[in-house]
Amino acid sequence: MVDLDETRYLALSFPDTTEDEHHERPAFRVGGKIFATLPDDEHINVMLDAEAAQIATAIAPDGCKELWWGERLAGITVSLADAELDMLAMALTAAWRRKAPRDLADSIAPQ
Repeated sequence: MVDLDETRYLALSFPDTTEDEHHERPAFRVGGKIFATLPDDEHINVMLDAEAAQIATAIAPDGCKELWWGERLAGITVSLADAELDMLAMALTAAWRRKAPRDLADSIAPQ
């Protein structure tokens, strides 16, 4: 289980990350691009590419569900009550690296 404060702390721990509103919901951005949102107090949407989303849902089927944006697999929805901190950290890292400007993403060692 990961609580909302831990989730917010983790998301904001990445360089140049800000928390702003997106459709009246908290959203975490790097370089102006959203890499995660909090749709409610029990879930976080993490913006991953389709392959990473499929891997995450296969590894943690109880805690992760595919997040579809129209006909596009846009990431995962993580249930905080069922999430493991390490898995959430890896997903957020991948999402942050995907959205961060290349020079910033390259400055952080891959996990």
